[in-house]
Amino acid sequence: MAIYKFGEFIPVIHPSAYIHPQATVIGDVIIGKDVYVGPGARIRGDWGRIVLKDGCNVQENCVIHMFPGVTVILEEMAHIGHGAMIHGAHIGRNVLVGMNAVVMDEVYIGDESIIGAMSFVPQGMKIPERSLAVGNPAQVIKKITDDMIAWKTKGTELYMKLPAQMHASCVEIQPLTEIEPDRPEHPTDYFPLRK
Repeated sequence: MAIYKFGEFIPVIHPSAYIHPQATVIGDVIIGKDVYVGPGARIRGDWGRIVLKDGCNVQENCVIHMFPGVTVILEEMAHIGHGAMIHGAHIGRNVLVGMNAVVMDEVYIGDESIIGAMSFVPQGMKIPERSLAVGNPAQVIKKITDDMIAWKTKGTELYMKLPAQMHASCVEIQPLTEIEPDRPEHPTDYFPLRK
């Protein structure tokens, strides 16, 4: 894994977390239980601290960083979608940050909120709990329903199981040259949220 000390700071990673070998973790980073960090993610605690609490996931090609002296916190079950960027923000418990969203400095996202894919959350914005925010710049457009939270929570629970699955079965291997006749099927019990 690409895990680096920076100055006096050595990352702290709970043994149940899974950090993909193509992810990078640098410096003052604290990673809790059942956290998933996908390939290409960059978690750079060189100028400040980054805390990923239990059950978080930081998916492929995400970046987490900050200005000097700032602490970035992802509360329990924060879910950071593919390609999102978090810079100097506080992400609340059970929040979903959508794919390719950008969340800037001094942003506070309240618990159980959703930031839409490709949204830009400008510096200093405070998003109340259970809010849906979308756009560039992001605007709160409605409150999150119980159904939306249940859908989000179920998706994050899949990611909370993924670290153990990755530790148990993800190994570098040579590919097959053709599809085997008894190739297994994937489960189909989780779908995009229906409006």
